[in-house]
Amino acid sequence: MFAAERRQLILEMVRANGAVSLRELARVVQTSEVTVRRDVRALEAEGLLDRRHGGAVLPGGFTRESGFPQKSHLATAEKTAIADLAAGFVDEGEAVVVGAGTTTQELARRLARVPGLTVVTNSLLVAQALAHANRVEVVMTGGTLRGSNYALVGSGAEQSLQGLRVSRAFLSGSGLTAERGLSTSNMLSASVDRALVQAAAEVVVLADHTKLGTDTMFQTVPTDVITRLVTDEPPAHDDRALTELQALADQGVQIAVAGPGAGAGPAGGGEGGAAGRQSGRLNPSQGRGGGEEGLPLPGPRRNHPHPPGGSGSAQLRGTVPLAEQQPGRVADLAPRRR
Repeated sequence: MFAAERRQLILEMVRANGAVSLRELARVVQTSEVTVRRDVRALEAEGLLDRRHGGAVLPGGFTRESGFPQKSHLATAEKTAIADLAAGFVDEGEAVVVGAGTTTQELARRLARVPGLTVVTNSLLVAQALAHANRVEVVMTGGTLRGSNYALVGSGAEQSLQGLRVSRAFLSGSGLTAERGLSTSNMLSASVDRALVQAAAEVVVLADHTKLGTDTMFQTVPTDVITRLVTDEPPAHDDRALTELQALADQGVQIAVAGPGAGAGPAGGGEGGAAGRQSGRLNPSQGRGGGEEGLPLPGPRRNHPHPPGGSGSAQLRGTVPLAEQQPGRVADLAPRRR
């Protein structure tokens, strides 16, 4: 494929999706990321797109929201690994809320195996993924259907969440930065996500590396409210995403890095179930098992204790760099400074 043809295809993908990772662009145009990066740089020089966090976005700073058909084909391997790992944080008999999104839909498919689970959601896709799970109770919010992402929004959805209390919320979004936290491009979706957060003792954000460093219009979850981020490991050259991860860790967000084989075991207890704490790292293959080595009980993120060993906690830089982490393991990252 000639350079002009590649660049036209890259431009069409970015215009259709709003934001596309270099990895995905390279896969579609069937060339190396080095070549794609050179093409993106040339298109940026012409003012046709902007380079961001290992990818390309529409020019103008804030990315717009893509429709479900487009988003469902982006970063699919990363979303699968994230969902595999995130499912390990859910125990039998818990009550959780799961927001709308393609990554949370993948999570719901895995939660179907957790017995005694109650899932509250405003997403038709999440509910559909759990519809045939005979040991999982699904509670739908009210609201008005937003067709672009198959989610219920509006005052009906928000009012149905009043007075609700669950152990944790699993949310996705359009962008995540250390400065503003999780954000989305739609005001109605943002409002419902904020109501979901209010119902949960802990907030777990699911975001692949292409969303790190991306800032969109409406804030949904401030950084100081996020308990844990489950993401995939950014490419080594993606300095923006790596820097953003470190900044999130510095603010006390626990970072869970997913990789191939993250979900080797079944979710919901036992081996491969809820993650256990070990020497400053959370190991999804260990199981919770209770006792002093278990995860902290649900509560405000700022009250979460550091792992055993105090200053031996894993960090993005120093003790356990991202590049040295084993795929599918979770780093309980203490900030480098307060």
